[in-house]
Amino acid sequence: MPTVMENCTQVTRFLLLGLTEQEGLRGILFVLFLLIYSVTLIGNLGMIILIHTNPQLHTPMYFFLSVLSFIDSSFSTVDTPRLLESFLISSQSISFAGCVVQMALMTLHGTAECLLLAIMAYDRFTAICHPLLYHTIMSQRLCVLLVVSTYTASVANSALLTRHIFKLPYCGPNVINHYFCDIPPVLHLASADTREVEAQSKAFSTCASHLTVICLFYGTTTFMYAQPNSPNSMDQNKVVSVFYTVAIPMLNPLIYSLRNKDVKAALKRRCSGKLPL
Repeated sequence: MPTVMENCTQVTRFLLLGLTEQEGLRGILFVLFLLIYSVTLIGNLGMIILIHTNPQLHTPMYFFLSVLSFIDSSFSTVDTPRLLESFLISSQSISFAGCVVQMALMTLHGTAECLLLAIMAYDRFTAICHPLLYHTIMSQRLCVLLVVSTYTASVANSALLTRHIFKLPYCGPNVINHYFCDIPPVLHLASADTREVEAQSKAFSTCASHLTVICLFYGTTTFMYAQPNSPNSMDQNKVVSVFYTVAIPMLNPLIYSLRNKDVKAALKRRCSGKLPL
C-alpha cells in the first residue's frame, strides 16, 4: 500500500525508460553491450587470477590492481544486466526498495573506485620517490588496512547519501529517464526544491596508465554530476553513465595489462603452461 506523506501519495515503484526508445537499435545495442560485459568480466576476473597465482606479482601495486579489478567487475554487474534486459523489454519497473538498493550499490562501488585510485596514486608515488623504503612503507598490513578503510568509507558514504536522497518526498511522476536508478534522474523526481553540489577531486599520478584511468573515470563522473540541469541533460547523463559503468570497467584491465611488462610476461607464462594454478 502506498504511504501518505504531507497530503501526497508516496510512489512505490519507478518506471525506467531505458537507454533508447528506438526499436531498430535495441538488437544491435544488446549484442554490443553483451560483448562488452563479457570482456569486462573475463578481463577483470582474469587479472585477479593472474595476480594471485603469480608470486612475482605479489606486490602492493598488483594487490591494489586486483582490488580495482574486483570493484570494476562488481560495478559493472550492478547495472549492466538490467541494461541488457532493457533492450529486450520496452519499459521496466523497479520497486522503491529495489531502487534504493541499486543506487546504494552503485554509490558504494563508485566511491570505492575513487578512493582506490587515490591510494594507487600514492603507491606509485612511494615506489618512484622512495624506492629503497617502498616495501617498508607499503607493508602488507598497511595495504590491507587501506583497502578495508576504503570499503568502510564507501559503505558509510553510500548509506548516508542514499538515505538522504530517499528521505525526500516522491509524490509526483515516477518515470525515471534512465536505465538504472542514478542520482540525478532520481533527484529530478523529488517533490522538493533540491540543488546538487557535487565535487570531484583528482588524484595525482606519476604513471601514464593510472592517469588514463583517473581521467576516464573522474572525467565522465565530473561531467555528469557538475553540469547544470537542462531539458537535454538527462539524455546526456544516460550516454555518460554507459561510459563509466560499462566501458571503463572493461578498459581498466586492458590499460594496465597492455602497458605493464610484468603482467604481459605472467600472461605469456600462463598461456604457455609454465605458471601453476
